[in-house]
Amino acid sequence: MEYSPEFKKNFATAYLAEEYERLDTEAREAIESAGDDAELKAMADEELVRIKARQTDILTEIETIIKKDEEEEAAPLSVVMELRGGTGGDEAAIFARDLKEMYQKYADSKGWKTKILDDLTLEIGGKGVYDALRYETGVHRVQRVPLTEKSGRIHTSTASVAVLPIRAKNKVAINPSDIAMEFSRSGGAGGQNVNKVETAVRLIHTPTGIDVRSSSERSQLANREKAMQILSAKLEQLHEEKEAREHAAERKEQIGTADRSEKIRTYNYLQDRITDHRINESWHNLPKRVGGGDIEDIVVALQAASRLA
Repeated sequence: MEYSPEFKKNFATAYLAEEYERLDTEAREAIESAGDDAELKAMADEELVRIKARQTDILTEIETIIKKDEEEEAAPLSVVMELRGGTGGDEAAIFARDLKEMYQKYADSKGWKTKILDDLTLEIGGKGVYDALRYETGVHRVQRVPLTEKSGRIHTSTASVAVLPIRAKNKVAINPSDIAMEFSRSGGAGGQNVNKVETAVRLIHTPTGIDVRSSSERSQLANREKAMQILSAKLEQLHEEKEAREHAAERKEQIGTADRSEKIRTYNYLQDRITDHRINESWHNLPKRVGGGDIEDIVVALQAASRLA
């Protein structure tokens, strides 16, 4: 990396840029003070070697800071977590709601902000949220005796989870002509806006058939922006799933294939055990984990396994 005066405009690198320029001045003064004296020139040469080494170190520090800034800019601002009941009828819908509450409580424990976009869709924002929740994508299976089951038989049902990163800069370009847009009145209780102004926005991406609706914001413009963010995230995930399938034969088994059809975890209430099938690891105290959002050690284990994959 070469030095640029632009580094002084970045608050994070300004002090390093000033030090680099101070060393430039010091180098010029060393050369000028040596004049034609051979002994002083030799001393100046030694000083220039020291200055050059320090400037090289400074440029390395600046490069590291700039790369980190770029990574943070590209990192998701938040995630949209979509939960859907799968096989199992009413019990599957109940399980999906249980998972939703689990993730809400986990988000609260991390100090993240949570917004309910609809019955089973959450927006969760905060530092490191995507890195923590990205491996929750997939099919979650529960084995328990439903409250409505009088004979005590164990019932197996599933719920799917999709974690969609919302980024400051979209990775997937969307052609505006590929989007059909509809407006409607927001539903829900309370508020003068409800059922009077068409603030809810529905976007349909015609090439893929992906359908997105946003009604959580107060204005039509804000809902349109939110819907576009979610649509971009869904298209990005669709692209990642396609690439994962295309390279499935070449890549080794790993965590987080972004495939929401993959069964990733079982919650067995009878055995008081949660098992993640991707890393073949289990945890006990299931009611506290699901009911209280106590899943930090599960999240950490999946992150560690992903780094080793």
